[in-house]
This record gives sequence, structure tokens and C-alpha cells, in this order.
Amino acid sequence: MSNDETIPITIEFSGGLEILFSNQKKYSLALPAKDESGEPANVAFLVRHLCDKVMKDPRKELFVLDDTVRPGILVLINEADWELEGEDKYEVQKGDHIMFVSTLHGG
Repeated sequence: MSNDETIPITIEFSGGLEILFSNQKKYSLALPAKDESGEPANVAFLVRHLCDKVMKDPRKELFVLDDTVRPGILVLINEADWELEGEDKYEVQKGDHIMFVSTLHGG
């Protein structure tokens, strides 16, 4: 893929989520610029991409529920809560830093 077909972004996992991603906290990804239907890549597409291409752990239900990030996982887009950015409809931009933080704790 040429650079026009991908979006360079940084993904980070914290709060235990890194266990689902080969114990790697930070990834530099070249996300396809378009989703499966040809629409601009958004966070919903990013989550599917992470589950299909990056996550090696079979326990996807610990990260997604009903095709979106499960409750209890805070999503930050460039250090802002994703609720301020349109949640999973936010169109991913070149250089974005997207962080997934589990707020769930066992006990």
C-alpha cells in the first residue's frame, strides 16, 4: 500500500489490556485509509482491524462487546475522551495517538 492508502497512527494499551496484545503496550500502525466498504477509516474500523490483525489472544470478548469497545475501557484520542470526538465514528487522522485503558480491576 502506498502512503496515500494508509494512515500512520500510534496505539497504546494500558490497565492490563496489553496482555491481549502480546504484552506489547505500544504499536505504530499503518491503518488502511478506507474501511471494508470504502468509507474513511474510523475508530470502529480501527477496533475491527486491531481484533483481526493485531490481537493474537483468542479472548476478543475482553476487548469488544456488540462490535464496539466494551464498557470499562476508556478510549482516549490524542489525550481526549473519545466521547468528545464522536466515539467510534471519529475518522482517524494521520499522527493520531489512540489509547485504550482498562478501568476494570479484579479483587
